[in-house]
Amino acid sequence: MALVHSEYNVVIPEEVKSFPRMVLKRFEQLGDKVAIVDSVSGRSYTFNQLKIMISKCGSALLRRGFKSKDVLAIILPNIPEFPIVLYGVISIGGTATTLNPIYTVDELAYQLKDSGAAYIVTIPQLVEKVNNAAKKVGIKEVFVFGEAEGFESFSNLVLSDDGSRFQIYDPVDWKDEVVFLPYSSGTTGLPKGVMLTHYNMIAHTSMATHVSFLSVPESGGVMLGLLPMFHSYGLGVLLGLALYSGFKIVCVIGFEPESFLMAIQKYRIDTLCIVPPIALFLAKHPLVEKFDLTCVENILCGAAPLGRDLIIQLKQRLPRTDIIIRQGYGLTETSPSCMASTPDLVKPGSVGVLLPNLKAKVIDLKSGAILGPEQDGEICIAGPNVMKGYLNKPEATANTIDKDGWLHTGDIGHYDKDGHFYIVDRVKELIKYKGFQVPPAELESVLLSHPQISDAAVIGVPNVEAGELPKAFVVTRSNISEKEVMDFVAKKVAPHKKLRGGVEMVESIPKNASGKIMRRQLRDQERKKVAAQTKHKL
Repeated sequence: MALVHSEYNVVIPEEVKSFPRMVLKRFEQLGDKVAIVDSVSGRSYTFNQLKIMISKCGSALLRRGFKSKDVLAIILPNIPEFPIVLYGVISIGGTATTLNPIYTVDELAYQLKDSGAAYIVTIPQLVEKVNNAAKKVGIKEVFVFGEAEGFESFSNLVLSDDGSRFQIYDPVDWKDEVVFLPYSSGTTGLPKGVMLTHYNMIAHTSMATHVSFLSVPESGGVMLGLLPMFHSYGLGVLLGLALYSGFKIVCVIGFEPESFLMAIQKYRIDTLCIVPPIALFLAKHPLVEKFDLTCVENILCGAAPLGRDLIIQLKQRLPRTDIIIRQGYGLTETSPSCMASTPDLVKPGSVGVLLPNLKAKVIDLKSGAILGPEQDGEICIAGPNVMKGYLNKPEATANTIDKDGWLHTGDIGHYDKDGHFYIVDRVKELIKYKGFQVPPAELESVLLSHPQISDAAVIGVPNVEAGELPKAFVVTRSNISEKEVMDFVAKKVAPHKKLRGGVEMVESIPKNASGKIMRRQLRDQERKKVAAQTKHKL
């Protein structure tokens, strides 16, 4: 059998059993080193200060009646207080579910209800929208960082507590009890809660901080905090392994070219964890040359494959000749990392090798037979960072993790003779827009709610900057314009789910005998159309 085993191994500290206990012990060791800072205001916390604030947060929540296994929803941008809430909740045995701040009321309400959230922490700018969602599902406790009329200040709640009630909760079963509940979009239906346990997160942090994959640069270890902290990438990498390793995180809220580059220059950021659209910006935008980026030593790109040509352009553009540009691969369901290039061996186009303690196989899509090197098939992963399952969705869990413990990623790829993996396509129909997952079925559901639309299908169309753009094919009952359809959807979904790829009116949607939309046929038609247009221009 052609199984691929990681050539690296780590000892997962079984005596710890509590992920927050593991992290807070490390914070204690790191002491007065700055842990996290806001790129605009300069507001910061040392590791010691974080630890104190986390204990105050946990104590304050306990006084308010928070119990172990209660769920608290965090709806925050990338602010230095994010880890205070996150670790404050999980330290006392709670579960943190993180939500995208740009979600609509309906999208927020769905996750709040599905996760069983009892409390919410947000900011004044979002409180009206969040409160409307909370009312829909009957959540009464909405806290805000700062001040908002009619809402309790979480800042005051935490600062006024002396921390005396705080006591780190030790799980009865570290492989069963959930600490993080991020959401992942499926190929059908709505997003699913991914149950990540103490064991998953302890294992992931131990594996991903192996010296062959991550080391703190001699220049100090300053990491860009642009990745959304609500997303599994930001949650597991920035607030997990990076803080645990002693990096200073420089929080950046949203991508704005000048302030992004200014943050790198001002704080001498040496490590960038980014997604392909940011790599494209760094490689091609003229503004980049106006800033001093000599501090950048390491770049790790994830969330979507990065092309070989773009990697070469990026390396040529940035000033340091010794810069290391690597790719990584993972899923929300793997906590999130499972592959990365090692600094000493980077193959352009490859997402790297397996992290320690993992094994993988590539299987034929039809027969399920295990394939050998250089043969494309579905990539499957097994190891201690694989999720417990999807919340309250045993069937979806069984469809993703088989009886032998293999996680079927839905991604198509292969590995070479050296064990380096390459992602070439995916089985899942998810659209990847700037690293965000956009489920076609969700957009189709929104489209079909329009009284004049009788049928619809959505696919992703290739785009150099964003990766893919959602495009809709619709069958209408009356004469409505493409703009009307796009505007209708835009009002009901978050910005990254808008139909930026356009709308095409069609007479019918191709479906198979069982009624399933044949998206591959639509994608093939789109490719032929683009090829014909390109040929015509030439």
